[in-house]
Amino acid sequence: MSSSAVRDRGSARVRPGRRAALISATVGTVAAGTVLALATAASAGTTLATSAAEKGRYFGTAVAANKLSDSTYVGILNREFNMVTPENEMKWDATEPSQGQFNYTSADRIVSHAQANGMRVRGHALAWHSQQPGWAQNLSGSALRSAMVNHVTQVATHYQGKIHSWDVVNEAFADGGNGARRDSNLQRTGNDWIEVAFRAARTADPGAKLCYNDYNTDGQNAKSNAVYAMVSDFKARGVPIDCVGFQSHFNSASPVPGDYQANLQRFANLGLDVQITELDIEGSGTAQATSYATVVKACLAVSRCTGISVWGIRDTDSWRASGTPLLFDGNGNKKAAYTATLDALNGGTTPPTTVPPTTTPPTTPPPGAGCTASLSLQTWTGGFVATVRVTAGSSGTNGWAATVTLPAGTAVTNAWNAQNSGTTGTVRFTNVGYNGRLTAGQSTEFGFQGAGTPPSGTPSCTAS
Repeated sequence: MSSSAVRDRGSARVRPGRRAALISATVGTVAAGTVLALATAASAGTTLATSAAEKGRYFGTAVAANKLSDSTYVGILNREFNMVTPENEMKWDATEPSQGQFNYTSADRIVSHAQANGMRVRGHALAWHSQQPGWAQNLSGSALRSAMVNHVTQVATHYQGKIHSWDVVNEAFADGGNGARRDSNLQRTGNDWIEVAFRAARTADPGAKLCYNDYNTDGQNAKSNAVYAMVSDFKARGVPIDCVGFQSHFNSASPVPGDYQANLQRFANLGLDVQITELDIEGSGTAQATSYATVVKACLAVSRCTGISVWGIRDTDSWRASGTPLLFDGNGNKKAAYTATLDALNGGTTPPTTVPPTTTPPTTPPPGAGCTASLSLQTWTGGFVATVRVTAGSSGTNGWAATVTLPAGTAVTNAWNAQNSGTTGTVRFTNVGYNGRLTAGQSTEFGFQGAGTPPSGTPSCTAS
């Protein structure tokens, strides 16, 4: 999350008074990385990640490194999400506690977990007026500007190639009706500080999406208009910016605005991706579920809305825990909001066309055969989701590998329940730890998403 009012989500950094100020301010105003697998333990369409992938989007969550030892937390994380955002571990105070001395231990732990479990990473946040280390708070002018540029460069370079999207600058605009920049030590270094941060980030990590991220910009208002004007200017002048993040913190006093989808669309019309970056909705029951579904449907209706991240997993993990704003309760049980979110993802706006399997899965394995594989597809213009069914022969398997030949120009963008070697041409998929051992005639499925023309041949299969 972002604003000092909204953002300090780690329990040690909670400032309730400022959060209350944020909520009151909204009343009346807001009515690249490596190709990786998706969720590691579910079939397509039955989890948030796989359902979102069928629509060409991701579904992510904020993650705290110190909760990666919590088995319930990690179980939900690995099953349901395919994008993670470090909650506090990549912020300036965490990564550069002393000037020029960088500490990536906690952030690296999250990134390593993501990579090991087929998830991508949103980097959060390179430049922000809040959660600065004390030494940076004591700088000003050119000294602070130089320190900021060095910080952006060093952190983005450290994670080069591992980050899908960076929140390069976070919450640079003030609340209120005049659309002004926030008065911060960074702003006082000069009005071009945001542009400078984006240019430094592009140089350091050229493959990542570069985003501006803010709160209370979910509908059209003075603040979102000011962000829109800045982004329009950046696009016109060639300043490197790829996406805008909408934090989307809602409650009964500040509900999902009626023009939420239209607001996302107007930013997308600038030639940008839009992302819902920190979603949480205080409440319970039907009202909360309906609001979550509204947000998901809005994203699905905007072709350049590339993904949704919620800010935490269980209600008890939330910076707004008393408002029970997330999709799982404190015990890790799915709430009505989860079901509504999954249903909205599965409903979509342009359901893929189901294509029959290219081969009929054998009911009786051939004598002595190691394994066989069959392919079924869901397709849409420019992309597809493929499900591959692997069936063991009469000897069973201790492990298996399936090979799929892709047409020229087609690439694998995500995969789940298997590890892929390569993304184009002849791609080999191998079992993961939990689905390699099959008894005679037993089947398992894995899937992958692709961009381009879907494959048409029958996959080959070998067993060990």
